Amino acid sequence: MRLQDWPEPERPREKLLAQGAAALSDAEVLALLLGTGQRGADAVAVARRLLAEAGGLRGLLDQPAHALARLPGLGIARACRLAAVVELGHRHLAQDLARGEALTDPGKAGDYLTRRLRALPYEVFACLFLDTRHRVIAFEELFRGTLDGAEVHPREVVQRCLVHHAAAVILGHNHPSGCTEPSAADRAVTARLRQALGLVEVRLLDHFIVGDGPACSMARLGAL
Repeated sequence: MRLQDWPEPERPREKLLAQGAAALSDAEVLALLLGTGQRGADAVAVARRLLAEAGGLRGLLDQPAHALARLPGLGIARACRLAAVVELGHRHLAQDLARGEALTDPGKAGDYLTRRLRALPYEVFACLFLDTRHRVIAFEELFRGTLDGAEVHPREVVQRCLVHHAAAVILGHNHPSGCTEPSAADRAVTARLRQALGLVEVRLLDHFIVGDGPACSMARLGAL
């Protein structure tokens, strides 16, 4: 059965207009982005199959465009559309952080770092630079590593803080393994960075570890 033949209240587009996007299932949202299905399968059926094969929405959308394009039912045009939607989400959150309002909710920084870093197959160490009122000045990826880790140089972190005239920073790095438990090395580098930043009067507000699930806040663990 084609989507046009479904009862009107059950069609994804009409359901979204009547109840809002939050009322749609993952498959229904994905179906709206796909637009059409394949021979013998409507867009919702294609979306359900893609989600099942990828292990869910995250498993699907964390893939780069060239990998998405190889999946049955997508192709280059649809893969680029999905990748663009993900990027729009990243930019929307980044713009929200960059509006000049004080960052009073640490969870927002953790959410932002999660979106930027979680899907990467290699370890990345990044910084959010803040002014005296904890408004975001800039975001930078400072170090990249492999599946085994990234070497962090406190001197370079301090240098970038001085370049941005930052009064405070929030750090973040991802664990490609998915585990957010801080390692002994994570705790050691956090202590070194806190000490180095303190010498130039830059406050280290938090260090988030990104993996599966919510980011781990080292400040909340009492490691700062």
